[in-house]
Amino acid sequence: MRNVFEAILECGHDEDFFPTETEDFGPTEAPAGSRDKIEILAQRVLRGEPLWHGEDRSDYSGLTGAVRPRA
Repeated sequence: MRNVFEAILECGHDEDFFPTETEDFGPTEAPAGSRDKIEILAQRVLRGEPLWHGEDRSDYSGLTGAVRPRA
């Protein structure tokens, strides 16, 4: 699929999507907006699971990030 229109033609609209929880559906510690979280969300959709798990990480506590000096 190259764009959202092709995806709709192939898979249907989100109105037709009824997620189900599989054995693989579990919480993630990946922070919101991270590449890991986006990949996990994509995998959930491909498996037909809900996007959000009630125990997904909800904050950024305990995380550290790279600090780049300003030029």
